Amino acid sequence: MPLTFDLKAVCGDARAGVIHTDHGDIQTPIFMPVGTAGSVKAVHQQELKDEVKAQIILGNTYHLYLRPGCDILRQAGGLHKFNAWDRPLLTDSGGFQVFSLAANRKLKEEGVTFRSHIDGSRHLFTPEGVMDIERVIGADIMMVLDECCPGDADYRYAKKSMELTHRWLDRCITRFAETEPLYGHHQALFPIVQGCQYADLRRISAEYIASKEPEGCAIGGLAVGEPTEVMYEMIEVVNAILPKDRPRYLMGVGTPQNLLEAIERGVDMFDCVMPTRNGRNGLLFTAEGTINIKNKKWETCFEPIYKDYTLAYLHHLIRAEEILGLQICSIVNLRFYLWLVGEARNHIVAGDYAAWKGGMVAKLGRRL
Repeated sequence: MPLTFDLKAVCGDARAGVIHTDHGDIQTPIFMPVGTAGSVKAVHQQELKDEVKAQIILGNTYHLYLRPGCDILRQAGGLHKFNAWDRPLLTDSGGFQVFSLAANRKLKEEGVTFRSHIDGSRHLFTPEGVMDIERVIGADIMMVLDECCPGDADYRYAKKSMELTHRWLDRCITRFAETEPLYGHHQALFPIVQGCQYADLRRISAEYIASKEPEGCAIGGLAVGEPTEVMYEMIEVVNAILPKDRPRYLMGVGTPQNLLEAIERGVDMFDCVMPTRNGRNGLLFTAEGTINIKNKKWETCFEPIYKDYTLAYLHHLIRAEEILGLQICSIVNLRFYLWLVGEARNHIVAGDYAAWKGGMVAKLGRRL
């Protein structure tokens, strides 16, 4: 069955809905843990289900293409079977990785040539090739190949980049229509709005994306160096145009405060490495603010932070560089992110989202 989106409640521009996929339903707003190479770092799949309550996770096309490679993934029956995850999956297109590898890539109309960060080998990503790779990976939601230009790019470059992304989008749509899912479940294709920090370009891109009548839409090229308030302005510009009956995915964002502000502006889906990456470095997100677990003040704090594990024990694990510490910190942060979007949903349904959000944002910025 095609991917569908049921809008259940609105509060201002904030939305609560349900995305229906062949691998299960996704309650929105939702945060998606990032499983770059087929694994959310330091977190077992069963913990993602039972402890984190993750409804959907990400895989990264660039990394999965390089390792383990398409042949292995096809033999395994796709990423769902390869990593034993039976809930929805989303794959990005590798566009952001290409952006981050600026020193090792070359853009042209055909696609993007880049050197592997693993062994230096040269590869070409074309819109058609990326569609074929994502068919092999088998995610429920596929992203088109785009160029993510820097947040401080000048207008001329941003316009040229957006137009290239649109031409690549058309080629992705054509290739997507020419191919079929390989593993018996539906795959949806999300185009990506670009346009950097320029409102007129964002409007042009959003209108172009909306004209394709996609099953869902993504907003890319934000949180890449532009001021935070500019990011929020661009979200408002774009969401005034994107169809209201389709899910909206803000790519690669961000802090808990970012999530709440974007939800208020009509975003439904998020992903970011921040909860796991920061967790592995000893920074914890909580409803009362952030904790640097490395600080000596937590050495004798015997309050539990997760199950029976205390802050003092977690302080010890991180200071001693024990792997268990990385695991617990990652779970704590992911649990919090999923709790936060769940609470956002509850307050959208209750009709008091704006008031609740204001109080939460004030607390989230505190250092404990």
